[in-house]
Parts: sequence; structure tokens; C-alpha cells
Amino acid sequence: MNRTDLPMSTSNFQKSNHVSIIVKTAACSRLFLLALIIFWRSLFEPYDTSAPLNPNCLSLESQPAETVLWPRIGSAIQGSIVWDAVYFVRIAQCGYEYEQSYAFLPLLPICISFLSRTVFAPLGPLIGHRAVLGLSGYVLNNIAFVLAAVYFYKLSAIILKDKEAAFRASILFCFNPASIFYSSIYSESLYALFSLGGVYHIISGSNNIAVLWFALSGSARSNGVLNAGYFCFQTMHEAYQAIFLKKHAYLSMQVLFVGVLRCLCIFVPFVAFQAYGYYNICLGHLPDEMSPWCKARVPLVYNYLQRHYWGVGFLRYFQLKQLPNFLLASPVLSLALCSIIHYVKLQPEIFFSLGFRASPGEKNSAAVLFPLGVDKRSKNDQFSAKSIPKTQEKNHNLRRRKQLQGEASAASTIGNESSSARPGYSSAFVLPFVLHLGFMAATAFFVMHVQSSLLGSYLLALLFTGLPRT
Repeated sequence: MNRTDLPMSTSNFQKSNHVSIIVKTAACSRLFLLALIIFWRSLFEPYDTSAPLNPNCLSLESQPAETVLWPRIGSAIQGSIVWDAVYFVRIAQCGYEYEQSYAFLPLLPICISFLSRTVFAPLGPLIGHRAVLGLSGYVLNNIAFVLAAVYFYKLSAIILKDKEAAFRASILFCFNPASIFYSSIYSESLYALFSLGGVYHIISGSNNIAVLWFALSGSARSNGVLNAGYFCFQTMHEAYQAIFLKKHAYLSMQVLFVGVLRCLCIFVPFVAFQAYGYYNICLGHLPDEMSPWCKARVPLVYNYLQRHYWGVGFLRYFQLKQLPNFLLASPVLSLALCSIIHYVKLQPEIFFSLGFRASPGEKNSAAVLFPLGVDKRSKNDQFSAKSIPKTQEKNHNLRRRKQLQGEASAASTIGNESSSARPGYSSAFVLPFVLHLGFMAATAFFVMHVQSSLLGSYLLALLFTGLPRT
């Protein structure tokens, strides 16, 4: 092995060691949290009493009573199915029966139903079908969380350019304040996995895979469609370069077409689910029998249900009785706000120009999001060299030698600019994530239930606070 290979092999060993520790830490954190859930439920009665409610599916007139071998284990699992988990398990068991169930997107119920019919099907006679559904949800979400933690580390290492900072942030992510949601039968784990994985793939240059992952995140939670913003950011800069720098109108149209197509693919699962709800609830009914949202110009069942059943809307959560929830979310929102302000102070020109005023060195450090274009002079030179007669070869070699000297000088200049690019949190690479963080934090505070900021803003804020400030 050459000496020059040692730093790379050491870096790879460090990365694999970090990944191994993160997997073990994430798994142990889930086991610890599940143990806490069992412990506290054995001491106190649950606040939500909807767990025992399990009427027969509407599609079945009567359902025979189950005889199970381990009724206590089955009852314990069914007793833990509360809050939103009631809806997810019910949908996995019976499908979308009621209007309010369309507020819960289908990816998690589909996965739960699949696991209960395949991997965990032999447990049905032992603990009962509904308990198998609940167990499938717990196993699925906890495995998804461990994988999300791994992607969180890989993504942080690329963006922050500091493996130790990425490692610390990933360990903190394993013990974040929203951990209970990531280990319960909620859609947060799948959303985090596909969102983080999608961003990782787009930064790695695998745009088609990133589109698929973002589309899956949008079929887990509605805010997954916001991940299309990363392609919007990338397309915006590529189109600007094609129009104003390359002066290439056809290339700009091609860039815009591909960018719009990718964004539409990300929106397809969410839009298709809205169409599915309209087909089941609205079609075939008289106008007087229709729900109000069916008569809207743009009939979106999700927006109506969130507003009607859960009180989601601009400033609708600003009530005195919700003050404890604002206090609960205040640390995370403060962390997000401080992260954004800190970045703006470090890079005001880049932030307010949306990255267009970034230096070539800073753009080069994030070439996936800030394309600089490929220098094709070498290919053109090869083509022209083949067409040059041998009598002119000497003159061509002389011109080529001068050109190489110029390229070396330009490379030296770009290298100096790249070295001046600020690494880690203050780099231009972080700008799209800061914008995403700001939008999610503002939406959680002004529109959604403010405590939901624990689920999204904290995940993004950790990305920027896992390193010391310089």
C-alpha cells in the first residue's frame, strides 16, 4: 500500500466505525425507549382511552371471535395502539372507511398490512390479528429509525465536511425530544428515512433515485412534497447558468423541463391519494349528501380534514389553552431560529441572493446544487487534433502547450477560491437546508400544531448544531 493511500483508508475505517456505533446507539435508544413506555404504562393509566375500541370492519357483516394462545401479550400490544396509531392500524386492517381517515397517508398502513400478512403472519394464532398489525408497525418504524440515523450521519458528513461533527449530531438525533413518535406507530420514521435518504442521493448525484425516495416520503407524510424544493433549487441555478452564462436557450428549456418533471413525480403520490379520496367520498352522491370540500373548486380532502377535524390553519392554534404546547415547542423553535440567524450573519450575501452571489470556490464545493458546468475543451481539442494535418501538428502542439499553462494558472486560481470556501455550517452547501428549516419552523408555528415542530425542525436543526461554532 502506498503512503498516499493511508489517509483514505483511515478515513474509510473511521466512517465505518462511526456507522457501526450509530447503528448500535440507535437500536439501543429504541429498546430503551420501548422499555420506558412499558414501565410508565404499568404505573399509570393512559390518557387516551381509544385503544379498546375496535369495531368490525364495515366491509364485514360479522367477525368471529379470535382464540389466541397468548392473550396477555396480545392485549398488551393492542393496549399500546393509541392516538394516531388507532387510525393507521385501522386503515391497515379495514382500509379507508371514514372521511377523517383520509388525513393519514397510505404508505405506513400499506407496509403494516404487508408485514402482517407475510413476515408476522405466523403470530396471528398466538396474539391475534390486530396485535400482529401493531407489532408490525412497531418493528417497521424502529428499523426505519435506525436506517434514518445512518443516512443522517452520511448526509451530515458530506454537508458539514466534518465526520466528528456529523457523528455527534447523529448521536443526538438518536435521543431527540420526538423519539416517542419515531418508535410508535406513527409515520415520522418512514418520512425521516425517505427524506434523509432522498437528500443524500441528490447530493451524491443520483437524481432519479432521489426522486423515488422523495415521492415515498410524500406518501408517508404530506410535508414530504416539500422535498421537491431541493430540485427546484438545483433547477433554478442550472437554468440561470444555461441562460445567462452559457447563452444556451435550448439547454435552459431542457433543464426546466427535467426539473419540472422531477417535481411532478414527487407530487404524484400525494395528488393521487387526493384523487382516490374524491373518488370514494364524492363521486356517486347527490350534492346535498356531499361533504363541503367535494364542492370546492380544487377539492382537496387533506386540507379540509386538517382544518375541520384538527383545527389546522393560519393562527388557529393561537389560543390560551394551547400555551403549554407553545412552551413545549419553544426550545426546538428557538434552536431553529438561532441556527438560521447564525447562518445569515455568517453568509448574508449568499442567503439573500439565494446562492447566486456565492463565489466560484463555494459553488465548486457544492457542485451538485450549484452547477458550474463541465469544461469540454479537452474533448474538443481531441476532436480537432484528429482533423489537423501532420504538417500543422507542431504548431498545434505549441498552442496546446500554451493552453495547458493557462489552464494550470486557472486551476490554481480556482483552488485558492475553493480553499477560501467556508467549510461546515457556514458553507453555501447548507443554504437549501437553512431555507427548508425556516419554512418548516414558520409553518409549524403559524399554521400547524406548534408541537409538530419537534418532528421536523429538530431533525433539520441537529444537522447544523452538531459542531462547534467558529
